[in-house]
Amino acid sequence: MTTKVKNATHNAMPASVPLSIVTTCYGRNRHLYNLLSSLANGSVRPSEVIIVNDDAETERLAEYDLNIIKIATTEDGVADSASFDIGRNRNLGAARATYDAMIFLDVDCIVAPTFIEQLYSKLQAHPKALLMGQPRYLTRPLTDDEGSQLQQGKLTADFLDKLSVFNPYRDNFDLQHHGKSIKQTQDYGAFWSLCFAIMRPQFEQIGGFDTDYVGYGAEDTDFAFVARALGIDFYLTDNVIYHQQHSVYRPPLNHLDSIVINANRFYEKWQHWPMAGWLTEFAQLQLIDWQETQTMAIGIKRQPNEAEILAAHCPDAPYV
Repeated sequence: MTTKVKNATHNAMPASVPLSIVTTCYGRNRHLYNLLSSLANGSVRPSEVIIVNDDAETERLAEYDLNIIKIATTEDGVADSASFDIGRNRNLGAARATYDAMIFLDVDCIVAPTFIEQLYSKLQAHPKALLMGQPRYLTRPLTDDEGSQLQQGKLTADFLDKLSVFNPYRDNFDLQHHGKSIKQTQDYGAFWSLCFAIMRPQFEQIGGFDTDYVGYGAEDTDFAFVARALGIDFYLTDNVIYHQQHSVYRPPLNHLDSIVINANRFYEKWQHWPMAGWLTEFAQLQLIDWQETQTMAIGIKRQPNEAEILAAHCPDAPYV
């Protein structure tokens, strides 16, 4: 089922570009509404925003000056966090997209005012490539008042810059060129599906996201490895999104089962172990038998106990 949301209109709306935004979520509507606020107040607006989602409020979606198309994640429109499949949902969104130019955003993104305009321009200059934006990580959640300011277009990029940090484990731009920087890399493992742009022919050439991956982990690295195998260039850009803070687990013990399933799937496909840092930590906790040189599938020795899961919980981590 597809729901077309009729949105409010205001004078002096920014120009739109022939571009489809695709996002998906369940139970993350606070983040979703902040994302929509930032898209509605950018220097340009996407021609459509496709939300693969079952629980966003249609009345609330109508508050945004955006062409929003909401697609159910399931045939009966009923989902839960256990059945949520981000790769499959992204594929559903791409299949529904009207435009060949597509930007995929995780629901916890807030786009900088020029993000859409500048990343879209770079995609036009490199239409056969895979492009990724530059994440900054908010050090706390936005307050209700700040969310309201964001919806009104009154929360500045300077404010968000001061409230955010770079991920120290990433290759970060210095941001001195105001969204104009781009560099090609052969490190396809650096691809994160948090914020990326691609044209439809290349997305279809890759085959979308491999739905044999379940739950959490490795589906985006697999997507990038397929791009590399096909000779699709990969570029990092300095176009900023702000990642909205949420609780995480370090290591992600709450995703042990799906990480092991997906690691085995990835190794079978690429003869390379993904998520090696997490697998190392799982092995140190004696949850799995694993070492980087092994060629056999990983087996789970035991499940983490409640105390271990509680110890791994980070309620206010700025980055993951």
